[in-house]
Amino acid sequence: MFDKLDNALRFQQEAINLRAERQQVLANNIANADTPNFKARDFDFRTELNRVMEQGRSESSGGLSLSLTSARHIPGHAGGGSGVHDLLYRVPDQPSLDGNTVDMDRERSAFADNSLRYQADVTFVSRKIQGLKKAMQSE
Repeated sequence: MFDKLDNALRFQQEAINLRAERQQVLANNIANADTPNFKARDFDFRTELNRVMEQGRSESSGGLSLSLTSARHIPGHAGGGSGVHDLLYRVPDQPSLDGNTVDMDRERSAFADNSLRYQADVTFVSRKIQGLKKAMQSE
């Protein structure tokens, strides 16, 4: 039963995870808008979502593994790993003299669009779960 529930929500879960990763990439671009020689990055959301749905997430996408030097250490993971395989460089429309390729208008637009789509995905999952809860409740 839980497998069916998991499969029903897996697509939206992966979409939300990729939207969160893309938000971090776009925020990094915006934060480095004045950094000389910084190259703006992004990824094709559709391609990555198809890849994740077909192949699944790798263990390394959840974060970096911490090495254990003693058997008494608690195993853990450090954040910061990206599950995106093809992080591409953005081609600038008008490159700056300092080598920075961040176009703030494009980055803000992509950031706002991604935020809106993230919120829509979260709302969809929330409503789907509410519907399932209503179906399970006795009257």
